[in-house]
Amino acid sequence: MNQPLAVLSAKDLCVGYGKKTVLENVRLEFLKGEFISLLGPNGAGKTTLLRTLSRHLAPLGGEVVLGGVELGKIVQQDLARTMSVVLTEKVAPPLLRVFDFVAMGRYPHTGWQGRLTDKDKREIMAAIEMVQAGDLVYRDLDTLSDGERQKIYVARALAQQPEIILLDEPTMHLDLKHRMELMSILRRLCRDRGICVAASLHDVEIASKLSDKVALVKAGEIRAFGPPEEVLQEDTVADLYDFSNARFNRLLGTIEITNRVDRGRVFVVGGMGSSSVLYRLLSKKGYGIVTGVLHRNDIDLHVARSLGAECLVQDHFGEITRESMETAGAEMQRCDCVIDTGFEVAAINSGNLELLKTAVSMGKPVISMRNGSGKALFTPEEHGAMKFSTNESHLVEMVKCLSRPV
Repeated sequence: MNQPLAVLSAKDLCVGYGKKTVLENVRLEFLKGEFISLLGPNGAGKTTLLRTLSRHLAPLGGEVVLGGVELGKIVQQDLARTMSVVLTEKVAPPLLRVFDFVAMGRYPHTGWQGRLTDKDKREIMAAIEMVQAGDLVYRDLDTLSDGERQKIYVARALAQQPEIILLDEPTMHLDLKHRMELMSILRRLCRDRGICVAASLHDVEIASKLSDKVALVKAGEIRAFGPPEEVLQEDTVADLYDFSNARFNRLLGTIEITNRVDRGRVFVVGGMGSSSVLYRLLSKKGYGIVTGVLHRNDIDLHVARSLGAECLVQDHFGEITRESMETAGAEMQRCDCVIDTGFEVAAINSGNLELLKTAVSMGKPVISMRNGSGKALFTPEEHGAMKFSTNESHLVEMVKCLSRPV
């Protein structure tokens, strides 16, 4: 099967300002319908690269090819019909309606007189509707919020009917609602319209979930380029951003913050997805976490490891072994208290129920999130020795009274 022709490609590209080189030996290919994310720390060269790909800056070496033609040989009007650019330098001319601003994107398709035909007006309205901004069409541009304005910039880019859109930090200054809306719109343009979208981003989590490919930009080079499922690993993301207190989890597509342990040590008996919220809250409050026994495919295990918790893991998928339970029991002895997350009990994890009974017999403080609903699981004496909480926040307040500062 033939490789599809790249919409845009960089071949041994060197970019920078004047005589200062920012990135060199850049080799990239952007295909039709792809969402490409440029990731990297501030100052890495993402904006310089985008400005070179969009011909705002001349290459210091190598070449950029658009649709099979060297970028420098394309006349401006033809370039505007193929490529749209939304850079960080935004303008909001006063007394200019949204419709008129978006209409500027149609001028590459109009004659020398710049008159809008009925078809042009339909395309303008279609672009506005595509970004879900039909209610803004008669508003003045300078009255819009940052999120509304950003959607209008994208609408103007769409009015050009491009094959590729380049965006520099399109979610900067946007609240969560507008950030999610904008990224969904851009993703939909790739799938439904076959437009290639290339954007510099700071949000690794969004990039991992939406991108077809990511380019990691750091220290004067492209460190990696390819599908996020292959490129975004814990070590590559840590190296890209010099993380010292955070970890990227590729299975969850999330970054977990590791916190300083300055409070007591707690043992969390959980699993089957019951513990993740509690792990994050305990870590945030500075508790040392020991947790188990977890199976290797449990989502709780991935969250706990990302937070730096000490995890007791059973590698094979089966009933918890006596050896695992004995190891866990020894760890419980060294903890200030034991937490029952209210996990669903089945044959495969019944050993964890036994751990809770062992903790009671040790005289360890046990706090359960079953809120009294697990009476059938324990003897009256065991149940009477436990404390109960209705939610994670209340539970952590109870832990505070039982743990010792480090």
